[in-house]
Amino acid sequence: MADLWVESRARSDGAVAPLAVRMRPRTLAEFAGQEHILGEGKLLRRMLQADAITSLILHGPPGTGKTTLAELVASHSRRHFERENAASVGVKRVREIIDEASLRLQSKGQRTILFLDEIHRFTRAQQDVLLGDVERGVLTLIGATTENPIFACNSALVSRSTLFRLEPLGEREIVRVVRAAIADAERGYGALDVRVSDEALRVWAIKCDGDARRALTALEVAVLSSQASLGGSDGGKRQAIVIDRRVAEDSIQQKAAAYDAGGDEHFDTISAMIKSIRGSDPDAAVYWIARMLEAGEDPRYIARRLAILASEDIGNADPRAIMVASAAWELVERIGMPEARITLAQAATYLAVAPKSNAAYVAIDEALADVRDSRTLPVPVYLRDKNSSPVADAEGKGVRVKESGGESYVYSHDVPGAITGQGYLGVDKRYYRPGDAGSERAIAERLEAIRRLRRQGRDG
Repeated sequence: MADLWVESRARSDGAVAPLAVRMRPRTLAEFAGQEHILGEGKLLRRMLQADAITSLILHGPPGTGKTTLAELVASHSRRHFERENAASVGVKRVREIIDEASLRLQSKGQRTILFLDEIHRFTRAQQDVLLGDVERGVLTLIGATTENPIFACNSALVSRSTLFRLEPLGEREIVRVVRAAIADAERGYGALDVRVSDEALRVWAIKCDGDARRALTALEVAVLSSQASLGGSDGGKRQAIVIDRRVAEDSIQQKAAAYDAGGDEHFDTISAMIKSIRGSDPDAAVYWIARMLEAGEDPRYIARRLAILASEDIGNADPRAIMVASAAWELVERIGMPEARITLAQAATYLAVAPKSNAAYVAIDEALADVRDSRTLPVPVYLRDKNSSPVADAEGKGVRVKESGGESYVYSHDVPGAITGQGYLGVDKRYYRPGDAGSERAIAERLEAIRRLRRQGRDG
C-alpha cells in the first residue's frame, strides 16, 4: 500500500516534495480564501480577466498563499515567470534577468514576471537596478513579504506597485484545503484509506492560525507516523489510517501564534489591547495580553503601555489608575514571567473598568500646540523666581515687585481659602477641561468654584 502512495507522489529536484508543496493550487478555482481581492468583481480578479497585471506587492502572514498566488498570476497572464529570493539574489543576477526579459520582449513579444520572495530584504542597490525597467514595463515585479511594505520596502518600489494584503485563512477554508489533500490521489492521499475525524480537522483548523501550509504539514506528519505504525500492509489488504483528535494534536503540537515581534502583529495586537481597555472591555484586554505573552512579547513592554494608558485614557477620572499601573510595571520588572502575567492581568482589568477621561492628555497637547505655533508668552515679572526678579522679597514670602501695570505677586496662603484673583498665564486660556466621569466630576466642581473665586478676587 505504501508503494502505491509513493508512486503517486510528485517529485521536486529528484526528491519527494512535501505535501504542502505538492498541493499548491494549480488554478484560481483551487485557491482558498482571499475573496476580498479574488472574488467576483474584486480588483485582482478584474486585473487578471483584463490581463492588466501591473507590479504587485503581496503581503500577509505565512501560509496565506502569497507565492502560489504569484505563480497563478503568471500562468494566468501567460507571461514568462522568474522566481528569486530577495535575501540571496545579487545585482549581477538582477541584471541578467532584466537583459533576458528585454530580449524576450523584443524577440517573442512575451513579457516577464519577476517574483521576489521576501522583498523587504531587497537592497537599495538592487532596487535602483530594477526601478527603471519596472517603470518602462520591461518586466513586471511581484513581491511577497510578511512585513508591512509601507514601512519595510523602498518607497519608490511601493509607489510603482499595487499592494494586496492576504489574510489568514478561516477555519472552513483550512478544512477545505485539508480535505482536498486527503482526497487527491495524484498529489495527496487519495490512494490511501485515510479517515480523519471532524474533531481532528477542527484541531488543525484552529491550531494552524490560518496557515494552510502548517495544516498540511500536520496532516502529512499524522499520515506518515500512522502509516509507519501500521507496517504498511495487513496480509495484502488495504489498511485504514485513522486520525482522531489525539493524533491530530500530536501532529501539530503547540499552536504557532501568528505574531511577529517586530512587525504588524506586534503593533496591531498592542493596539487592540489599548482600545479594549479604553472601551472598558476587560475580557478582550486579557485575551490580547495572553496572545502577546504566549507569542513571547516582553511583559515589560506591555506594562509600559499600560502606564501610558493610565494617564492618557483614565487620568484624573481615577487618580489611582496611574498608581496601579506604576506598581504593576515595577512588579513586572522584579518578578518576571510567568508570574508577571497575573500582575499584568490585574492592572489591565482594573484600568478597563475604571472611569475614563482624556482631559489631561488633551490639555497638554493643546498647550504644546500653542507653544509651538503661537507667540511665546513671557513669564509675568511677579511670577519669576525671586533670585532672578529685579527685586527680591526680603521677607521670603513672595516677590513684591510691581509690573508696569502695577500688579504684584500675591502669596496664596495670605488670603482666605488660598484662592486669589491673581493671573498665572497672562492670557485667558483653558486647557484642562475635566469630564463628569469618576473623580473628575468632583474635580470639575472644585475647578469651577476656584474659577468663580478668582473672578471675585479680580473684581473685588
